[in-house]
Amino acid sequence: MTSQDLYPVSRLAAAQEATAKAGLDALLLTPGPDLRYVSGYQALPLERLTCLVVPAAGEPYMMVPRLELPAAQASPASRLGLEFVAWDETDDPYEIAAKRLGSVAKVGLADRMWAMASLAFRAAMPGTEQVLAGTVLRELRMRKSPAEVEALREAGEAIDAVHRQVPGFLRAGRTEREVGRDIADAILAAGHETVDFVIVASGPNGASPHAELSDRVIRAGEPVVVDIGGQLHNGYCSDSTRNYCVGEPPAEYAEYFEVLRRAQDAACEAVRPGVSCESIDAAAREVITEAGFGEKFIHRTGHGIGIETHEEPYIVAGNGELMEPGFAFSVEPGIYLAGSHGARIEDILVCTDSGGLRLNNTPRDLVIV
Repeated sequence: MTSQDLYPVSRLAAAQEATAKAGLDALLLTPGPDLRYVSGYQALPLERLTCLVVPAAGEPYMMVPRLELPAAQASPASRLGLEFVAWDETDDPYEIAAKRLGSVAKVGLADRMWAMASLAFRAAMPGTEQVLAGTVLRELRMRKSPAEVEALREAGEAIDAVHRQVPGFLRAGRTEREVGRDIADAILAAGHETVDFVIVASGPNGASPHAELSDRVIRAGEPVVVDIGGQLHNGYCSDSTRNYCVGEPPAEYAEYFEVLRRAQDAACEAVRPGVSCESIDAAAREVITEAGFGEKFIHRTGHGIGIETHEEPYIVAGNGELMEPGFAFSVEPGIYLAGSHGARIEDILVCTDSGGLRLNNTPRDLVIV
């Protein structure tokens, strides 16, 4: 895949059309996922303003600090036929952008825009309502193109390769932090550009879904939750959770782990076009609740994934959004017994015309090391 496949020039026109349809006068996209999605430019997040201005009508342009102009021109954004508006150190780029836009009633700000930029735009356009650009871009970003699905498949294969190495890192007497360092190195070696997170949660730490690496020593007979992910050079992300045990697991753990396996399978099997996101959550939750562990499943079943690890759609009760081919998301039910241990099984799936396709393919059984 090339950047032209993943970041096609047609995206800018699609974003402009969606802006007009939503009743906004412009999108203001600063460094972050929204800017990269529309333009392909992974701009540095600096105090100096870089901003892609996408008016509902008229020609888009990119505000860039003059010292960043070569980088912007060398990026995939150069294929878009944009005007690059370079500003100098003594200029006020917010005023420049405001004057070029003229009188506008409502603009969409990049969801990850820094507060300092948001407030500066508000000062430069005091009569303009600000809303999130995500209200416009979500409809585009949720529907992955074949090239995006292929990028997510590549990411899934890369993180699967790391999980295959984890048994060699885990043993009694090592700390979570020591194991985490080995995993982080393996994530980079497997082709990721960045390590986004490494969770190695042993024993009672496994009951915390977002446990941080610690100096806790892993003991014999303890389950370990390993949740890992990163971003490939192309901007697309991986995320997968598997479960390990150093020696034979406690009987209670083995019992609810099998419940979790059935719940994760049920949710994955529920995926198909036309079903609601919340119904997939319900499929997992029903199995866990019937087994008596409903109160121990304390988070949503999944989240969308793409150029961010967490993006829409969210697989959670109350989300009636209907599945469509191209939706990509995690399915990751968990059971957590505070003070004892926990487990979570996570795969990335994409909705196809015929159902859900798993992009992670390492065994989901408990791995005894």
